[in-house]
Formats: sequence, C-alpha cells, structure tokens
Amino acid sequence: MDKERLKKQLEFTLEMDKLKYIERQSYVADGSRHENDSEHSWHLALMAMLFSEYANEKVDVLHVIKMVLIHDAVEIDAGDTYAYDTAGNATKREREEKAADRIFNILPEDQAKEMRALWEEFEAGETPEAKFANALDRVQPIMLNDITDGRAWREHGVAAEQVLARNANTHKGSETLWEHVESLVAKNKELGNLK
Repeated sequence: MDKERLKKQLEFTLEMDKLKYIERQSYVADGSRHENDSEHSWHLALMAMLFSEYANEKVDVLHVIKMVLIHDAVEIDAGDTYAYDTAGNATKREREEKAADRIFNILPEDQAKEMRALWEEFEAGETPEAKFANALDRVQPIMLNDITDGRAWREHGVAAEQVLARNANTHKGSETLWEHVESLVAKNKELGNLK
C-alpha cells in the first residue's frame, strides 16, 4: 500500500466535504432551505442514471456521473455564482481556474489529471457526455424552481427570457429535456413565477 497516495486521496475526500457548505440559490423541493452543492451533484448523478435514455447521443453513464459529481468542486474556493449574476459571471472562469489548480492537485498526480480533465470536459460542453451533463445541470434547478412555485426566480426577479437564454444549449444534450424546460418555463411565466 502506498501510504502517501492514500493520504492524498483521504485529504481530497475531506476537502470535498466542504461542498456541503456551499449554498446554492435553488431551494430544496419542500422550500424549507437552499440546497447545497453536494446535494446538487448527487441529484445530477441520480438524474444521469435515470434520464440517460433521453440523451441525444449514446453516452457512457458512468463517465457522466463522474463528471457531475466533481463539476462544482471548484466552488469550494470560487463560491457558487448565481446563474443570473452578471458581475459574478464576469470573473467566474478566472476564480474557478484558480480553484481547480489548488483543489484537484490535492490528489495523486494521475487522479488530479483525471479530475481536472473531467472538469474541463464539462466546462467545454463538447462531448456527448458533457452535453448531456450540462443539460442535467440546467434542468435540475428549473425542476426545483417549478416545485417551489418559482421561489428563487421570484426572489431574484428572473424573467422567462433569461431562463430560456441560460438553457439555450440544453437541447444539445437532450431534446426531450429541452422540451420539458420549455413547458416548465411557459407554465411558470403564466403563473407569474417568472417575469
């Protein structure tokens, strides 16, 4: 057994525990509190298993699950940037790159490279798996906003056009999920949950 390797893996695992404290703007389904990054990542992994049949292209589900489990790891340092925060999004990539350099390099070199590659693949959104993972990442908060009567949307004064623009690439991962997004946005605009 390589004790140094195990030590690094354990350190990374404990570092990932910090995702439990990174609060997102979406509320959990009962509306009692904001969800955190670890809950969000777990939810996406579950969705990857359940919804893979709706991916536009055949995807390696395990690869998608790996990607969604670490896609927000950088938020431990960079924080969660709200989707509709224009100023925050202007510096997001720079903050997340710096975080990726630190966080993934806690791991042994081979695993650090693998995790960084998964994160970069997700960010680029070009492979079938990344397109599908990004679609899931966009759909999940919409589902939570819908079930909570648009609570986060109403609190931030979000317009239907903003949600549709944010989700403009969802169709690249799943036409079926995109159609669902469109129906939820239309429903919530009609109900007044979206401007």
